[in-house]
Amino acid sequence: MNDLKGYFKGEHIVSFDQFDPRSLDVLFTIAKQMREVAQNAKPSRLLEGNIATLLFYEPSSRTMGSFDAAMKQLGGNTVVVTNPQQFSSAAKGESFQDTIRTFEAYCDVIVLRHPETGSVAKAASIAMHVPVINAGDGIGEHPTQALLDLFTIFELKGRLSGLKGLVAGDLLNGRTVHSLLKGLNLYGGNIVYLLAPKELQLPMEFPDSNLTLVTVEDAHDIPRDCDFWYWTRVQKERFSNPADYERVNNRFVVTQAMLDTYGSRHMILMHPLPRVGEIEDAVDEDPRAVYLKSQIRNGMYVRMALLALVLGKAP
Repeated sequence: MNDLKGYFKGEHIVSFDQFDPRSLDVLFTIAKQMREVAQNAKPSRLLEGNIATLLFYEPSSRTMGSFDAAMKQLGGNTVVVTNPQQFSSAAKGESFQDTIRTFEAYCDVIVLRHPETGSVAKAASIAMHVPVINAGDGIGEHPTQALLDLFTIFELKGRLSGLKGLVAGDLLNGRTVHSLLKGLNLYGGNIVYLLAPKELQLPMEFPDSNLTLVTVEDAHDIPRDCDFWYWTRVQKERFSNPADYERVNNRFVVTQAMLDTYGSRHMILMHPLPRVGEIEDAVDEDPRAVYLKSQIRNGMYVRMALLALVLGKAP
């Protein structure tokens, strides 16, 4: 796993640890161009002849759908394999190594989601001919989600430094949170308030970092001048005991009254989705709520840019 330093061609995208501000600048510049392609339905042959294998061992709507759409927007094609442990030769006992080596023979890039932390790094060490992109590995990371989240913040707030934010929900199991905080740590002066049940506190530390983390225990402690709120669901699939899940689920729910009381007029409310009750539907129409508007759309633009860069076809 190499640090990118602005150079993406042929590189595995495993962790946000590979990124630096220069690499994000490169990616965001291309993402803006990709937005023009997608929004104006401009025919593109940029990735014509290229094939991406989407190998998803866990369910996905947005990540898989946006990677699929991203390839097709740029003239490429996809091989989509969902639930391979049941519907591929893995069900016959094929090893993970052989599955990766098989699918790399059919494509130019593998996009992998897997329930085990570290599985994407393992796949990257196995693949000999094509890059592997992390689409979520267990409770580890989700770097492409963080890329679209940071792009959204940058587009709407105009900067990625000197920000004050709130991250709430399942901070223990939330891989999107882990990658987002790594991204914010690349820039100076960011303060992030962490709101979660005690059982779901952040498992990571950032020693000697640029990022200031402050734990708050109640919604009343939320600063009223945040630039963004980043809400997440409690990850039910990470609980072996349903009672433990019910005990912590939706401890903190965004209502319109809560948003109006504690949220600033100029903040943005984000969510990586899916949501399962932690943001009330009535909040969707608030202009500060961007999760079903710009944030979700940015996922496709950023993944279009990432695929073009990794495949060495960026304009």
